[in-house]
This record gives sequence, C-alpha cells and structure tokens, in this order.
Amino acid sequence: MTTAPAKKEKPAAGTLQATTRAGHGKGAARALRREGKVPGIIYGKSGAPVSIALTLKDVAMEYARGRFRSRLIDIAVDGKAVKALPKDVQFHPVTDVIEHVDFMKIEPGVPVHVMVPVKMTGQDKSPGLKRGGVLNVVRHEIEFICAPEAIPMHIEVDVAGLEIGGSVHINNITLPAGVMPAIKRNFTVATVAGRKAEEEEVKPVVAAAEGAAAAPGAEGAAATGAPGAAPAAAPAASAAPAAGGKDAGKKEGKK
Repeated sequence: MTTAPAKKEKPAAGTLQATTRAGHGKGAARALRREGKVPGIIYGKSGAPVSIALTLKDVAMEYARGRFRSRLIDIAVDGKAVKALPKDVQFHPVTDVIEHVDFMKIEPGVPVHVMVPVKMTGQDKSPGLKRGGVLNVVRHEIEFICAPEAIPMHIEVDVAGLEIGGSVHINNITLPAGVMPAIKRNFTVATVAGRKAEEEEVKPVVAAAEGAAAAPGAEGAAATGAPGAAPAAAPAASAAPAAGGKDAGKKEGKK
C-alpha cells in the first residue's frame, strides 16, 4: 500500500520563515536576491540586531495583505519564534520588488510607534461634498504610540456634517483607549474644499501666463510698426546735414 507524500504546510497568515545570515554588504545582499531571498534585520530595545534572510515570495504575499507596517508578524528565525513589527520596507527603484525589510522586536510592556491607516466615513452625509466640494485627505496614515496588543486596524475619520471649507483635526477624532498620536499638535487630517475656489486660483495664473506670452508680440509690433500706421518721423540729426548741403549749393551758384 502506497501513501501520498505529505504536503508541506504553508505558514499561517502573519508568519514568516527566516534564517540568520552572516554575510553583510551589497555583494552578500545581491547573492541572496539571486536565490529568491530578501535580506532583513530584527532590532529591539535590548540585545544586538539579528540579520536574517526571508523568502521573497512569502514577504511579498504578506505585504500584499495590507497594513504591513501596522500589524504584528511572527518570524520563525531558525525555528525560534520572534514577534515583530515591520518598520521599513525598501523597494527596487525600477521593478518595485522588495529588497530589504526592517523589523522591530516586540517586548512585553514596551509601547511601540506604529503607522495606522485612515478610513474615511460619512461622505454621503457631508453637505459640502453634496454641493460639489472635494474631499482632501491630508493624512492617509497617522503615527500613533500604543501597546503592541492595542494596535488598531485603522482610525475612522467621520466627515459627515462638513461644509465646504470645513476640516477634521486629530483632536476631533475619538481614539481607542491607550492609543495616542505621536505628534502633539492638533494637525489636520482631512478637509472639504470647493471646486469654484480652486478654479479662481487657477484663473489668475492663466491670465498672467497669457499676458507674459503677449508681451514679446507687443514689443515686436512697436519696433516694426503696425500695418497702415504713419511712418515714423526722420531723426532731426539726419535732416540737418541735408539742409546744410542745400544751402551750400546755393552759395556756390551765386559765386
């Protein structure tokens, strides 16, 4: 009796397999990428940073799930589980392939700085948007400080009731318990702008550009003279010698 080969189990969502790496520098990183790997590093408040190598396909799939920098990920480093938060992702400038990932090790009782996406709500109840206004999202992500287990999936920003020219600031948003913004000032998150105001701002710029384009033509017309216009008077200096020459001729004839 034959049995089918056991299938290799895929890591659960939010889990990455990694191995420690000894090589450093651009040469070692290129060699890893040729093997379909991604170099990375795990650092924390205590202990030395650990250089790791991850499978590019697994990292790309985890990144595609969304909220990559705002959720905890379990990393199995040589079989040892480490809970970490992605902090930085570097991409190839042309292909957009992930080239490097930085992780911060989560330590119990230590708050973390995390970027949380913003979710807009209440657009259908905004008088300004109904009148043709435009929703301007100033911050698509906001940095917060909170405990690792209290990281919110997103922050809801309600724009219901906003008129044209209205805005929502961070102090207007009810945040989950234990979550506070990293920036202390009352910054703007979203506004409702009017289309007419935007058009009026554009018109003076267009008018100025048209006036600048017309200026060289006007100078050229002045220099050459408009069609049908009276010719310019001859300079007085050029007329004087001619007059002088005529008088001289008369004197010579008398003699």
